[in-house]
Amino acid sequence: MVDVEEFIADATAEIRDEVGDANAVIALSGGVDSSVAAALAYRAIGDQLTPVYVDTGLMRKGETAQIRETFAYMDSLRVVEAQDRFLDALGGVTDPEEKRHVIGEQFIREFEREAKDTDADYLVQGTIYPDRIESEGNIKSHHNVGGLPDVVDFDGIVEPVRDLYKDEVREVARALELEAVVSERMPFPGPGLAVRIVGEVTEEKLEVAREACHVVEAETEEHEPWQAFAAVIGKATGVKGDNRVHGWVVSVRSVESRDGMTARAQNLPWETLQRIQSRITGANNNVARVVYDVTHKPPATIEYE
Repeated sequence: MVDVEEFIADATAEIRDEVGDANAVIALSGGVDSSVAAALAYRAIGDQLTPVYVDTGLMRKGETAQIRETFAYMDSLRVVEAQDRFLDALGGVTDPEEKRHVIGEQFIREFEREAKDTDADYLVQGTIYPDRIESEGNIKSHHNVGGLPDVVDFDGIVEPVRDLYKDEVREVARALELEAVVSERMPFPGPGLAVRIVGEVTEEKLEVAREACHVVEAETEEHEPWQAFAAVIGKATGVKGDNRVHGWVVSVRSVESRDGMTARAQNLPWETLQRIQSRITGANNNVARVVYDVTHKPPATIEYE
C-alpha cells in the first residue's frame, strides 16, 4: 500500500515542477480518480488550474448537478455542454474500440478549446495504473490513454495518480479529506454510458441505460459491490399488458474486486434482483427483459465495451 502522505507531497511537487509558471486545465469527471488529480493539482498550482467538466450526454443521472455542488469551492470550475457534439461523433459507430477512440478524440478537442480560452499549456487527468495496463495490453483502449489522438495540442499531459490502483486512490482521497460522495463513489468508466451500450449509441438507449444504472446502484448499495451497473445489450420479444413488444434487453452486473484488475460476479439475493427488474421494466415500456450477468473477470471485462 502506498505511503499516502509521502505520495501527496511527491505528487504536488511533481505537478508544480512540470507545469511551472504555466496554466493547466484538469479533466474533471466527478469520479474519484479525476477528483484526486484535481485536488492534488489545486494544491500544487492553485489559480493556475482551471477544472473542466465536460457533460458528454453519456454521464450518470444527476452527474452534472453533483459536480457543481461538490466542486463549488473551485471558483474557476467550467461546465461544458457538449452532448450534441459527442452524440454526433458517435453516430453510426458500433465497434467498441472505435467508440473509445472517438470519445477520446472528442474529449481532447473539448479540452483544447477550453485551454485556448484560459491560456493553458498543460492538461491534467486522472489516469490510474489499471487504465495503462489495459490499454498497453490491448485489452481495451481507455479514452485517456490508448484512446487519445496522435496529435494533441498541449505542451504536456500530467497524470499524478498514474501509478496507483483504485483502492490506493481512495486512500489518497480520504487523506485529502474529500467528501465521501467522492472518495467512496462507485467506479464509472471514462467513456461513460457509451461502453454500457452494445452497438450504436442513441438517445433512446442512453435514456434506458441511465435510468437502469441509477436503479441498480440504489438497489445494490446495501450489498456494497465494488461496482454495479446496467447495460443495454440488444433487443428481445416481451409482453406489456396484452401487447407484444420488441424491446431492449438490460443486463445487470454487480462485482466484487480490490482493484478492478480481476473481479467476481456478486451473489445478489433473489429479492434484490426481482426489485431491480421490476423497477427497470416499470420505468420504461421499451424494456422487454432484464438479465443478470454471472461472469467473472476474466474471462469477461467488467464493462461491456
